[in-house]
Amino acid sequence: EVQLQASGGGLVQAGGSLTLSCTISGSTFADYSIGWFRQAPEKEREALACISSGTDGNTYYRDSVKGRVTISRNKAKNTVDLQINSLKPEDTAIYYCAGSSQWRFPGPSPSLYDVWGRGTLVTVSS
Repeated sequence: EVQLQASGGGLVQAGGSLTLSCTISGSTFADYSIGWFRQAPEKEREALACISSGTDGNTYYRDSVKGRVTISRNKAKNTVDLQINSLKPEDTAIYYCAGSSQWRFPGPSPSLYDVWGRGTLVTVSS
C-alpha cells in the first residue's frame, strides 16, 4: 500500500520561512507526480503547487503564492519539499501532499490525485 506523509509544520512568526516535506512508503517518488494542498479552517482545500513525475520537473504554482513557494524533489532525503517564504497569518492551515500515479502532471485538480497523505499543521502568528 502506497502512503504519503507530510511533515515539517509548526508555529512560525509572520515573515518567517518553513520547509514542508512529503515522504512516500510502498513506492518511489519517481512513479508519482506530487501536489501540495492546504485547507484553512472553514475554507475549501486549495492547491498550492505540483511537480510532474519523471525527470522533466514541470511545476505548477497557485497564482496567489507564486514567488513565495517552491516545490522540489530532494533526492538525498527522498522527499518532495515545499518551501514557503514570507509567511503570513493567512497561510495558517493544514498542509497535505498528494500523489498521482496516473497523471504525469495533474496540476491543481484534487480529483486527479489518488493517494493523499496525512496533513501537517502550519500556524503563522502575527
